[in-house]
Amino acid sequence: MSRSHPVGRLWRLMRGSLWPLPLVAVTLAVTLGLLMPVLDGFMGTPNEGSPLSFVFGGGPAAARDLLAAIAGSLISVTGVIFSLTVVALQLGSSQYSPRLLQTFATDPVVQATLGQLTATFVYALTVLRTVRTEDADGPAFVPRLSITLAFLFALGSVAALVFFLGHLARSLRVEVMLRDVHDEAMESLQRAGDEPDEPPVGLPPGPGTPVEAVTSGFVVAVDEDRVIEQARAQDAVVALSPRMGDSVVAGTPLAHVWSRSGAPVQDREKLADAITGAVAVSHERTPEEDPAYSLRKIVDIAGRALSPGINDPTTAVHALSHVSALLGDLLPRHTDVTARRDEEGVVRLVLPRWTAQALLRLGLEEPLEYASGQPAVLRRIAGLLRELGWRVRGQGLDADLHALTDRTAQLAVETTSVDDREAALWRSAVADALAGRWSVAAGLIPPPAASDPQPR
Repeated sequence: MSRSHPVGRLWRLMRGSLWPLPLVAVTLAVTLGLLMPVLDGFMGTPNEGSPLSFVFGGGPAAARDLLAAIAGSLISVTGVIFSLTVVALQLGSSQYSPRLLQTFATDPVVQATLGQLTATFVYALTVLRTVRTEDADGPAFVPRLSITLAFLFALGSVAALVFFLGHLARSLRVEVMLRDVHDEAMESLQRAGDEPDEPPVGLPPGPGTPVEAVTSGFVVAVDEDRVIEQARAQDAVVALSPRMGDSVVAGTPLAHVWSRSGAPVQDREKLADAITGAVAVSHERTPEEDPAYSLRKIVDIAGRALSPGINDPTTAVHALSHVSALLGDLLPRHTDVTARRDEEGVVRLVLPRWTAQALLRLGLEEPLEYASGQPAVLRRIAGLLRELGWRVRGQGLDADLHALTDRTAQLAVETTSVDDREAALWRSAVADALAGRWSVAAGLIPPPAASDPQPR
């Protein structure tokens, strides 16, 4: 099912928010809190030697004190823990990238911990209302099995808090953040699958009829089946203007439509409604179908690490390793456009894609701008280009990689202690990788000069 389908949009909203899983947990807790006392009423007070002799054995006052203590302590701890978490995430976002907060919101550990704490709180409150003391209206009632279950939930909440704090401390490490963002991109690529190569698509003659966007935001999904179905009914061809992840502005062209017969489209309004309804637009980009967004996050981390206020070249070097891995996975899949056909094999929808040149600019343009005077970072960029040369050799990107290598070498010679001899090795290593040669001896570390002392 396409993620721009209403169900797909709902799933995307739930997956990217903190509230859905806790809401489900609270609903289950209320249901369980209503049913367990009923079960206690049927079972009655356990006798000595019965299978339920292990359950809570106190009276109504003790039961109320225990449930009140569980509810009060959990809601207090939940508020404090998540307040501290937000502060820590704000510090992390200011140092690395504010877009990493989105990754935190989709973290299943965070969602499960919040669900565990809130569900235990609500369950304790729901059971508390059923505890009765003996009076004129009836005998005392203590839901012993329900209270025992609340105690077990409280123990589970304590374990969840300890695990969550360890997970939080680990998640704020930049290496873990980079790995999580990298995993996001790989999941997106796996969902996309391997698309068959399409020959260049020729659109019908003429400029086409523009279809304007009705909302502003970022393209996060396209319901291709809906557009193809309506285009087939109108015997039309639709070409979207923005790529996945691009921003659109209401009132500007979202797509262009051509009639294959050359005559005007019969029901243009219906086709336009299908197009605008099929393109999901959100106020923020999402990584589900947009691996370039994950690359954008990693580049942001590298750029922030190279800023004068932070000056952390080691983090930038680590980020560039992930940039190398992602570009190596993305570049072999690049095509200018992707054609979608109907059941008869007729092209009905043309989607623009991130080209190899655009991905190279996204991954390396800003790091090169910020890497002036940083020899370790420039050496890593040279190594990155060598790795890409090996992975995309024979795919027509030689000129682009050579140009980036020349720019990197020139910047290194002009702004760092890197000399012409080492820069020449960078160019040679990239050329060798593009030719299918990877010599350990001819790596990016320059050999000693003749005047240098030789190791014994």
